[in-house]
Amino acid sequence: MPSTFHGLTRRKPPAAVRKKKNKKRKRSVIAFPKMAPELRPEVEEVEDEEDEEDMEEGAEVLGFKLKPSASSRFHAIQPLGNLLLLGGPSSSANARDVGLGALRILPDDLLLDVLTFLPARDLAVLSSTSRSLYVFGTHDPLWRTLVLERFHGDFLFCGSWRSTYLASASRTLPLPPSETLVIRNFYSDYLFQSWLCASIEMKPEWLKIDNIERRRGISVEEFIDTFEDPNKPVLLQGCLDTWPAMKRWNRERLMRVCSDVKFAVGPVEMTMERYFKYSDAAKEERPLYLFDPKFADKVLELGSEYDVPIYFREDLFSMLGKERPDYRWIIIGPAGSGSSFHVDPNSTSAWNAVIKGSKKWVMFPPEIVPPGVHPSADGAEVACPVSIMEWFMNFYAACRTWKKRPVECVCRAGEVVFIPNGWWHLVINLEDSIAITQNYVSRSNLLNVLDFLQKPNARELVSGTKDRVNLFDKFKTAIDTSYPGMIDEVTAKVQEKMAEKKRPSFWESVTDAKAGGFKFSLI
Repeated sequence: MPSTFHGLTRRKPPAAVRKKKNKKRKRSVIAFPKMAPELRPEVEEVEDEEDEEDMEEGAEVLGFKLKPSASSRFHAIQPLGNLLLLGGPSSSANARDVGLGALRILPDDLLLDVLTFLPARDLAVLSSTSRSLYVFGTHDPLWRTLVLERFHGDFLFCGSWRSTYLASASRTLPLPPSETLVIRNFYSDYLFQSWLCASIEMKPEWLKIDNIERRRGISVEEFIDTFEDPNKPVLLQGCLDTWPAMKRWNRERLMRVCSDVKFAVGPVEMTMERYFKYSDAAKEERPLYLFDPKFADKVLELGSEYDVPIYFREDLFSMLGKERPDYRWIIIGPAGSGSSFHVDPNSTSAWNAVIKGSKKWVMFPPEIVPPGVHPSADGAEVACPVSIMEWFMNFYAACRTWKKRPVECVCRAGEVVFIPNGWWHLVINLEDSIAITQNYVSRSNLLNVLDFLQKPNARELVSGTKDRVNLFDKFKTAIDTSYPGMIDEVTAKVQEKMAEKKRPSFWESVTDAKAGGFKFSLI
């Protein structure tokens, strides 16, 4: 069978040691409804990815609007409901099973897990043995891992990770001509959903709710009393008006100022220029996110072009100096990139300021775990859906029936979101976006942070620092030295508020709880 990879199968690339990582993401495959015949894609053949065309603007699948840049390749892979719709003998003729042989008993996700152990050469050989194994062997996330492990951040993205691997390896391997491979009657909910999550736009109803409180020009005291002390999110406006970054931070200037400096992008580091070339062409379910905690040290000019808003300037972690955990990040990503549900590290609070673009936020209070999210008992691990879009597809609707709805908003350029400690939050970029975020410790969440740092499993929970074991002692000592009595003062204030909440009101004090009437006494 012709294969785009026959060059790889003839020459073995340098051996690479690959380790299987503990997965924290698990796809929740939905049972897709049957498509009516007029909605089913008529697929006779699928060209190799280098020749595929983008979808027509406004195209829809299963009620989801497709991005104009959506790849048409996986229209050859149909949901299982289509197979049932055929009826008769043909309803059991799934090309997936025929081409897998003994491997057909494996679920699709497990089969892909097995394939992650293969180096590029073996994966290329396997993908040339049958049409089914071609579909699985060319699943782009497999090649993303291979590219990042072999080339790290030194690659130029070529529209797909498979093409990128070939182009990067072509320094020593000749590129074979593109071939056409016919794919028919292949049904898989897992692979179809992977393509769908990468290809659809956000539904209008996912963006409709905006129930966060918004404030402009409030005092620091009002912010603390109304939002920080009660541990309540808020969107602040007008905080960034004086930031030079608001006018200067566009991609052309960032590429010029940052030049050859490399920034953290997922598990690798890339220059701004290479990352922007990737983000312009990426069509995947979980786009790589530039998320660098050392940006202000790497490029001093960037650190000088923004200021911490006045509401967040009390940062007690700053007393640790260079030993403080990572606390500030520059965040750059294309539409569809973002962070799935998590709680900010070390029980800190945070603020997130959008410089360019816009972000959709969904937040749940500490006592409510978002649907589809499963934290371990000790809090060290969190299992969540594979992608943000998958969560919206499979779980967002469930929140509509909840008595306590999540806090939602769209944060636009020039606005800041305050995320209180312990709140679960999900963020997705609605367009190409640039932002700054910082985590901090104030008096309002000091006791929470101290309690977190001295947990028995702090070694697993604490993040952003090399010394996870002694951070509590160092932090407490720094506070006692710089602010003697602060911890006792904050503790007393918290106890007073708790007692105030428990103190019965006048009417509660004169009501007989058992009889439901009033207490009377004769003097």
